[in-house]
Amino acid sequence: MSHCDKMVDAGRRRFLGGAGFAAAGVAVATMVPVQANAAPGAARVDYPSNRLGNVTDLKAGEAFSVVYPDADAPGVLLKLGKRVPGGVGADGDIVGFSTTCPHKGFPLSYNAADKTMNCPGHYSRFDCESGGQQVWGQATQNLPQYMLRVDSKGDIYAEGVDELLYGRLSNVL
Repeated sequence: MSHCDKMVDAGRRRFLGGAGFAAAGVAVATMVPVQANAAPGAARVDYPSNRLGNVTDLKAGEAFSVVYPDADAPGVLLKLGKRVPGGVGADGDIVGFSTTCPHKGFPLSYNAADKTMNCPGHYSRFDCESGGQQVWGQATQNLPQYMLRVDSKGDIYAEGVDELLYGRLSNVL
């Protein structure tokens, strides 16, 4: 056997010995239980029932500014004029949405002509008649819609949000 062949044979033995040692280490590591200590999330998951307005405050085609679930989460109530998914009120046409774009957090504006929320940053558009579904742009998530109810006096209450609010780690019920 030549000197070069002996070196290759020795390199193979070292490699196989090291691989066996690594495999044994992995096997032992998977057998020893390790308790994870996760920190509690800082985001709200128990939504308050907040009064956002009254049906008399709303005018068809105009956005009514609100905040929900806290002061750092701007949104709007809309009276769309026709029954829509998630709509409340006598006509099922009142909906509420976050006005922060789920893509990069730009403030959204309401376009009454086509009933969409529009982002000036990367041009995402969200259809308010289809539950905030994205119809154009860079966003990868639909617009967060409020879960609303109307009481006997016409007061509109928000009781949750159906999507993740921008900038939060966890807030979906």
